[in-house]
Amino acid sequence: MLIPDRTDIRLAPAKAEDGPRLAEIRVDAMRPSLEALGRFDPVRARERFLGSFAPPDTRLIEVDGDLAGFVVVRRREDHVYLDHLYLRPNMQGDGRGRAVVEVVLQEARDAGLPVRLMALRGSRANAFYESCGFRLTGSDSWDNHYEWRAGPDPSDQGGATG
Repeated sequence: MLIPDRTDIRLAPAKAEDGPRLAEIRVDAMRPSLEALGRFDPVRARERFLGSFAPPDTRLIEVDGDLAGFVVVRRREDHVYLDHLYLRPNMQGDGRGRAVVEVVLQEARDAGLPVRLMALRGSRANAFYESCGFRLTGSDSWDNHYEWRAGPDPSDQGGATG
């Protein structure tokens, strides 16, 4: 699936054999945030991801044919859960993640469901998700909890179109 207005980005289905390389992308992407908290443990980060890896919920993010990252979206009865969105560090900061989030938001909008997610407290991801229209709904000792709901006009929530 090509992303509108970003023909360099393609979302592709994941396969079981993709798990280990996706775990490595997660470790690389999370390293700065977890190191800042003194909690970086690459073995634990890999194991946590692989323990819940479900290829049917996972899409590869390919940029010009190369694996740049992945997104995990889990459909629940009353919401869509954006469980993971990771891009290789050298692929961050140019709108690729925002383009992928916009696809997730459009799918949720079409289903009439809100999108929920969690982001590590203190991570740059918090500002990113807020800029995509997510609203903080709570927090715990490690994570902030967010939700996005479509308004009558998609731009009501700030969208992820910018």
